Amino acid sequence: MTGWLARWRRPVAALSAAVATALALLALKPGPPPSVTVVAAARDLPGGSALRPGDLHTIALPADLVPDGALHTPATGRLLAGPVRRGEPLTDARLMSPGLLRGHPGTVATPIRIADAAAVRLLRTGDRIDVLATPSEDASPPWARLIVAGVTVIALPPPPETSDQGALVVVATSSRQASALVAASTRSRLSLTIVG
Repeated sequence: MTGWLARWRRPVAALSAAVATALALLALKPGPPPSVTVVAAARDLPGGSALRPGDLHTIALPADLVPDGALHTPATGRLLAGPVRRGEPLTDARLMSPGLLRGHPGTVATPIRIADAAAVRLLRTGDRIDVLATPSEDASPPWARLIVAGVTVIALPPPPETSDQGALVVVATSSRQASALVAASTRSRLSLTIVG
């Protein structure tokens, strides 16, 4: 027995040291990187399609691989702006933005040009305004008249380079109000007041 120990002592010691080193390395090995759950396409999806629950599933990605704008909750009912491959994480850029009239059923989006661009800079989306028309200088009577009252601002496109062109405002109106605004804008300068 003593001869066996003497013969195998060095190989057993080397094997024990190797096992100890391997176990130490395993203990020191960092764990997997933190993951983030995102929404991905469960199958190939064509552009323009409305997302249904079966079209989506969640996947876990390492935090540093999550794309900007990744969705973390399903966006069922939203429309895809373009085709998406199976397994591709969905981002906000892959979805069409909600329409201008979301939350304003039964209305039309009516763009109007307000003569005073500085007044338009006071507006925020969601503000309610009255739109007034001022006839040309030689018209009689020379005062402004109310065209529509209490319409909601739904978009504020970027203003033009020069303020003498006025500024565009998009409001939610009825079809009749839209007709009145278009008619007034062809022969008058439009202005606004902000209402509560």
